[in-house]
Order: sequence, then structure tokens, then C-alpha cells
Amino acid sequence: MPAGSVGTDDSSDWALFARIKSDAVRDLLNPARVRPCKLNLPPPPSSSTPVCSAAAVSSWTFPNPFTMSAMRVDAKVVMLGKESVGKTSLVERYVHHRFLVGPYQNTIGAAFVAKPIQVGEKVITLGIWDTAGSERYEAMSRIYYRGARAAIVCYDLTDSSSFQRARFWVKELQNCEEHCKIYLCATKNDLVEGDRSLRQIDYHDAQDFAEEIGAQHFETSSKTGNNVDELFQKVAEDYNSTAFQYMTEETGVDLGQKKDSYFYSCCHNN
Repeated sequence: MPAGSVGTDDSSDWALFARIKSDAVRDLLNPARVRPCKLNLPPPPSSSTPVCSAAAVSSWTFPNPFTMSAMRVDAKVVMLGKESVGKTSLVERYVHHRFLVGPYQNTIGAAFVAKPIQVGEKVITLGIWDTAGSERYEAMSRIYYRGARAAIVCYDLTDSSSFQRARFWVKELQNCEEHCKIYLCATKNDLVEGDRSLRQIDYHDAQDFAEEIGAQHFETSSKTGNNVDELFQKVAEDYNSTAFQYMTEETGVDLGQKKDSYFYSCCHNN
């Protein structure tokens, strides 16, 4: 990561990042009315683009979110899991139907997308928060999952430690968000299908854990698209069901962005 970029250990850079994100974080503390600020930025960076410098961040502006056209979001969904498990790739595959190849750069803060899904005669709009997986930003991730109606807890089939981290997030959700429905999501299924020796988490062990916590279990591949649409479709269908809806206290969340728009965090790369 380039020297002086946001996300390094430089305290001044971190202070700048924290100040920029503070308004959005305060909004997130009220899950019934989330209005994230949209950064006045060029299109999302490619996977080969370096993270933003502190100087670049300081020049960004925040338009008044209350002047933007409002969109209703029915259910807040949060992506959780260890860094590099592929949370961002899942969202990219689902929303943009693409798989970006390039050097890995972790998410700082969170990225947001609102995605309408057809469920029977209804259209359910999911507000999906893609959170940072690094333990360094663990406290920030807790802010983003507050008030979530569904959590997709991800683990990498080729990394046994990521499954232990998934257990940690499940416990966090059970303790802090008892009304949040959990979905256990294995990533990088294409790798283990190609070479079974790479599999570090047995399917039956993961399935047993999912049954223990009352979660649906999906093995997915962002590269091939396997089970990605099915995962998010299930989230929407569950939200639409009577058993899931009775837990929802608010009738919706007002958000100021256009349909299918992706709100990138100030240092988010795929």
C-alpha cells in the first residue's frame, strides 16, 4: 500500500478518514433512517488502481443527502467475514454480474448497494452493506450491522481460520442482533471443485453448524456465479415471508440514492 495512503498506520491519515466518515456513522446509529453521504467521486476504481491518498480524500465533497432522491429499502443486509474471503466479490457478482481479477485490496469502512429483487408479485429492495473484514475495523463493522434484518456471514473454503472467524461473527450477531436472520456463506467453491485437496472446511461440518444456529448454508463462487443469485433471492424471500416480517419493527428505511447505485467507501477497491 502506498505511503501516506488512508488505511496505513499513519495517525493523521486515520484521523482524516475518521472525520470524513463521522457523519455517515452517526446516521447509521439510527437504523430506522439511514441516509449515507454520497462521495462526489469519479466512477469506482478498477482493481489495479491504488487506494486513495490522504491529499485526494481531503478534496472530496459531500452533497446534502436530504436533497437527493429517496429510495425505499425494505431490509438491511450486512456482509460479514474475515478479510479476503470474497465479500466484495459476492456483491460485485450479484449486482454487476462480473468477477474482477486483480491484486487484493481490503475494504475500509463499508460499501453500500441497494438492489431490488422480484419475489412473487412484490419487489423487495435489499440494502446491502459490504463491511471491512480486518480485525482492525471490527468496531466499525458493529456499527454497520446494527439494525440489520439479515446477515450473510462468509468464510473461505480454502482457509480454515476464516471459518473460525465466521463463528465469531455469528456469536456477535446472536448477542447483539437477536432479530437478525443469519445465512452462512462459503466462498471460492470453484477452487475446491477444481482441486479437492484445497478444501479446508468439510461441507458436513459447516452444514451441522448452520443447522445448530438455524441458518441457511450456501457454497458459492463469485467467479462462476454458482449459488450467488440463489443466496440473495433466499434472503429476499425470507424477508417477504410472514415468519420473517413479524420481526421487522420499521416499515422501511429511507435512503438517498438511485436504483442499483453502488456507494463506495472512501478507500474501497474490489
